[in-house]
Amino acid sequence: DPLGFGKNTSLSAAKRLREAEVMHCRVGMMAFVGYLVGESTPTITYGTDIGHTIGNNQLAEVSPSVLLPLFLAINFSEAIRASRGWVEPGSGSLFTIRETYYPGDIGFDPFGLKPTNAKDFAEMQEGELNNGRLAML
Repeated sequence: DPLGFGKNTSLSAAKRLREAEVMHCRVGMMAFVGYLVGESTPTITYGTDIGHTIGNNQLAEVSPSVLLPLFLAINFSEAIRASRGWVEPGSGSLFTIRETYYPGDIGFDPFGLKPTNAKDFAEMQEGELNNGRLAML
């Protein structure tokens, strides 16, 4: 925490800051890969005969019939994350994370990569945060 956001904060506030950092890191890593793949490879949307493009207009060129399912999937996954990690707004104060929720751990591990012991989990999480910070830059 080089800027000191975590100084003198409660556990709930620290968990909320870590949740925001983890989610932004994950989005940054996906966006970095998506940008490289979208601009450097021919895709079904653009056609297989189009080579490398330099423009930053990927989203504008995709048809609404492709974007709508994408946006619905994003909305659905965010609703699941919010229901698992956050307290319902009517039952407490706003922006409160559940006591039993660990920031970023939504229970989605289809390949079984999450370590079982705490030391390995901390190393994996630190690696994810470092890669995500780099991707956000």
